[in-house]
Amino acid sequence: MKYILCADFGSTYSKLTAIDVSARKIIGTSKAYTTIETHILEGFNKALADLESQIGKIGFDKRLAASSAAGGLKMIAIGLVPSLTANAAKMAASSAGAKLIATYSYELSSAESEAIEAAKPDIILLSGGIDGGNKEVILHNAEVISRLSHDVPVIIAGNKSVAEQASRIIADGAGRKPAQLVENVMPRFGELNIMPAKTAIRDLFISRIISAKGLDDAQAIMAAEIIPTPLAVFEACELLSVRGSLTAVDVGGATTDVYSMTDGAPTRPNAIEKGLKEPFAKRSVEGDLGVRYSIPSLVSEATLEAIVQYCGIPEADVSSWLDTVSRDTSIVAERGSVGAAIDDELAASCVGISMSRHAGRLESVYTPMGEMLIQTGKDLGDVSLLIGTGGSIINSPNAEAILTRALASTADPYSLKPRAPRIVIDTSNILTAMGLLSRVDKDAALAIMSQQFGL
Repeated sequence: MKYILCADFGSTYSKLTAIDVSARKIIGTSKAYTTIETHILEGFNKALADLESQIGKIGFDKRLAASSAAGGLKMIAIGLVPSLTANAAKMAASSAGAKLIATYSYELSSAESEAIEAAKPDIILLSGGIDGGNKEVILHNAEVISRLSHDVPVIIAGNKSVAEQASRIIADGAGRKPAQLVENVMPRFGELNIMPAKTAIRDLFISRIISAKGLDDAQAIMAAEIIPTPLAVFEACELLSVRGSLTAVDVGGATTDVYSMTDGAPTRPNAIEKGLKEPFAKRSVEGDLGVRYSIPSLVSEATLEAIVQYCGIPEADVSSWLDTVSRDTSIVAERGSVGAAIDDELAASCVGISMSRHAGRLESVYTPMGEMLIQTGKDLGDVSLLIGTGGSIINSPNAEAILTRALASTADPYSLKPRAPRIVIDTSNILTAMGLLSRVDKDAALAIMSQQFGL
């Protein structure tokens, strides 16, 4: 095996990466607009023609692909307690490469049922209760799900004592939705078991969602199953972590993803962990943080005043640009323009807010032994590497400055964000390709990433 072609069918662009596996190097990249509305292979073939104009025609030994086209893999996670089973379900969905559009806890209300109906998720992950624990909530929620008119597959990963009953309720309901049983995401209090649910999500994506999103013909020319793009990035980061702990931030037009590969144990001598122990490999996706489609929610979170202050640009000009790109999300600012400066600040806001949400926090408490610090979530303070990716970062001349917003600051001393990692930019946008390559040749993928990031 010498040459491999990796394809990433994105919501906006289809990106190709040609790899010489024997030489451990990337020999060419290209991209073209994703043509999901007509035929997915139109954009692919345009990108391939561009690639061949650079490197000539090559007989690829394998073609591998990932996709976030047509909105990616949209999921809803449902659990019992927000900080426990609901959080465990959220972690399972995120680590599988899903775009988590909502998480619900306790018994679903009528309003929440209507919201799920309107969202039309690709998959629902239903959890709730440790094994032998609460039974009523998961059964209630199964009944609510069974009445949804949307034909959505359901993965049940809750209390094993009633999981089969919940499955029958869903399968026998009016919509007769397909229901799949897997092991509980939290079989015992505080114990995570997300791999079975993650595997089921991936398999459902391959067996059902590929067809639903019109990727069948693309799948037919690939050597392996198409996987969600965030899952490929997740696996690339997980492989790269053998070189040291890391975080990665991927800023997009609609969402911002954060990945951390570290145990997250306390680095402060008087800190004690509390709550759910998070996994070494973690992904979070912030569906309200993006530089185009999510501008209204981003501005609401970051505040217009702060954006104006950081930019140093008059509020009227900032508001005018935000209104323009909200109406036409395809607009790309010219380098050095006022719009580019505002876009840099939007990306920086996404980075800062998403990392604050992803990282753990400290709370100061006083005990008879003196002041103690209670840690919830992962301590990212000692992470050695911070990778920036996504078009908003890769294409900006100020990429490193944008990423400094991910770092710990005296403005929020209780946030456990990274303190002093080395910052690198995924300038060639290789993480997705390396995640795909790692599935057939981990050594080659690790060697290329190590070279690319100077490790």
